[in-house]
Amino acid sequence: MQITKKDLGQSQVELAVVLEVDEFTPYVEKGAQRVSEKVKIEGFRPGKVPYEILKQKVGEISILEEAAHIAIQKTIDDVFTKELAGRQPVGQPNVEITKLAPGNPLEYKVIISLLPTVALGKYKDLKIEREKPNVSTEDVSKTMAEILEMRAKESLTDEPAKKGDKLMLNINLSLDKVPVEGGQAQDVTVILGKEYMVPGFDDQMIGIKQGEKREFKLLYPATHHQAHLANKMVEFVVTATAVYKRELPTLNDDLAKEMHFKNVADLEEAIKKNIMADRERQADIKAELKMLEAIVDKAKFGDIPEALITSETDSMMMELERNIVNQGGNFADYLQHLKKTEAELRLELSPNAVKRIKTALIIREVGIVEKIEIKPEAVSERLEGLKKMHGSKPEAAQQLNSPEYKRHLENMMFNDQVVTQLKSWNYADSGQQSQS
Repeated sequence: MQITKKDLGQSQVELAVVLEVDEFTPYVEKGAQRVSEKVKIEGFRPGKVPYEILKQKVGEISILEEAAHIAIQKTIDDVFTKELAGRQPVGQPNVEITKLAPGNPLEYKVIISLLPTVALGKYKDLKIEREKPNVSTEDVSKTMAEILEMRAKESLTDEPAKKGDKLMLNINLSLDKVPVEGGQAQDVTVILGKEYMVPGFDDQMIGIKQGEKREFKLLYPATHHQAHLANKMVEFVVTATAVYKRELPTLNDDLAKEMHFKNVADLEEAIKKNIMADRERQADIKAELKMLEAIVDKAKFGDIPEALITSETDSMMMELERNIVNQGGNFADYLQHLKKTEAELRLELSPNAVKRIKTALIIREVGIVEKIEIKPEAVSERLEGLKKMHGSKPEAAQQLNSPEYKRHLENMMFNDQVVTQLKSWNYADSGQQSQS
């Protein structure tokens, strides 16, 4: 097998491969057998048709094409091992058969993108400072108020709605008497005074009774997330299907005991600890980003393949759309609000995609240099834990049992381990001696 390598730049290489006649012949035999298994020829069992008869039936080029596909599948990994010097391919290779004729060598060409090279700069002893969060009395009081809201007792009433009451509403929106697409909703929950809807809506609902219908107009803010309604006078037809009085519980030791705490002071202390833990997590995330950005800035990267940037941008677009939909929004409305096309947004996201790629490359390279490994038994243990949590769901069980998920989990654990090690070297308050 002869291989000619050509550097195409942008972390792409072209590999021209030649299989001599004697190397290709066994694949021709396998190709003939595979074709004969698919073709029905009277007097012969599938897979047992003589070559000359098969050639007359389907044409020799069909046999050679099948043989070429088998040969490429069997040899391409060896080609990569010999010629890529340990560099990892990205995406699917572009394979083209360049010569295929009876009695001739097989020649094919592969164009493959590679992960760019990384030359690490300083990645230890960066003395990254973490913010020191604090929790005020007001923070605890606000959370306590939210807890009381969630434990409010509700009772149906015929009395006019007042601030603090809960309403169940049927809402219909129109623009110039034309119904707004997606502007019809049944049994919408609104707590008066919380301003869940557009500004001014709660004021229009004060005094409404169960079964009452009201019609009014409100101007939507210019910055409203629903772009097709922003800065427009929208017509509302609202019917109250139910009005509930809400009675907040009294904050005392009895309530705290109902929530499995000793007393109010114990409950407040637990709230304070939870808020602190969350803020410490946020501070750690910020410090981690700062650390990784510093390491990326000190490293040198080879050309990043366009295919890799495109793939990462695709992932970011999907994440963004999923977040918008989960929040009850519409991606098309979001684009309209930004006054951007999808292509323009992709272009805007591209620099961040490059940053994410560089960060991933840094983590991978540090792991290789520092010889960080994840033991198979650790992966199996984590996988078993996930199966116990989610394995009762058929779809989850199928995913967790797939080889692809196991590789994904191992990669995730590797990344986590590398980042943990980087923190121990670089956080100013890590309390660990950095290594040189």
